[in-house]
Amino acid sequence: MTEHADRSEPEPSAAPASAAVTPADAADAARLVAFGLQPKLQPARDQEYAELLRRHREDPAFARLADAVAAGLGLVVLEVSPRAGMAVTAAEDSVFAVRMGDYARRTAADSGDRFLHGLAHLAVAALAFPRPEDLADDGYIGRISVHGVDAFVRQACRRLEERAAQQGENTDPATDAPGLEAAWRIWVRRSATGATKDARRLAGSTTGIVGKAVAFLTDSGFLQRTGDDNGGTYRTTARYQLQVRDMAGGAAMAELLELGVVPVTDGTASLLPAEDPDDLELVADAGLPFHS
Repeated sequence: MTEHADRSEPEPSAAPASAAVTPADAADAARLVAFGLQPKLQPARDQEYAELLRRHREDPAFARLADAVAAGLGLVVLEVSPRAGMAVTAAEDSVFAVRMGDYARRTAADSGDRFLHGLAHLAVAALAFPRPEDLADDGYIGRISVHGVDAFVRQACRRLEERAAQQGENTDPATDAPGLEAAWRIWVRRSATGATKDARRLAGSTTGIVGKAVAFLTDSGFLQRTGDDNGGTYRTTARYQLQVRDMAGGAAMAELLELGVVPVTDGTASLLPAEDPDDLELVADAGLPFHS
């Protein structure tokens, strides 16, 4: 005899539908992304920002909405936390992406110096985090100075010159040759200070180039100025650590760090090199935090 199901039993209830996204939710998500685009704004000093960050942590639906708003603007969310706020970086095709050419025009730099400006940014990143564990440690604060960065690059230049001499390479190739082998020849020929009569740094000197780099990073919320010694001293922010961590595998960074020229006693490079050491060509527009 065939048994029939007891239709008096209640059917399993359907899973509750997700709450509909309201215009107010979308506005709050966009507001959080807008806060993230203000790199100098600290969550601890803005109650609304701190509340939206808390909501992002505690409400998965709101977090997905805010992340989708960021993605729609061509932004990559690096971290959302009280220490860094909503830290975002621009994807290559984003309207918010900064390119070295734009940076050079913004700082009134000679277009022929783009390579040197890119190298200055790479050197700042390498000095700011002298070991892999420093880059991985959320509590680590890096400290750099303008003169220290210039000295670091010049030391790297000497290492490259020694390597070129040992390998019997041409010591004066075309200045547009790719890679750091060409960079040292340009950097070492440039005056370190070239101060004017009123003791101001020349913009085209190497310390002038480093000064522009750290000023840009400070305006972007990546560094904070701490003093005037050694051409200006700076400390890193959580946002800069996240930015460098995100771009640490780049070929340009790997080539610089493989030289082992870092200010730590054990000589450990500051970031892990790229997996493919043969793919180390440094394009003319390379540099943190720019797109080529």
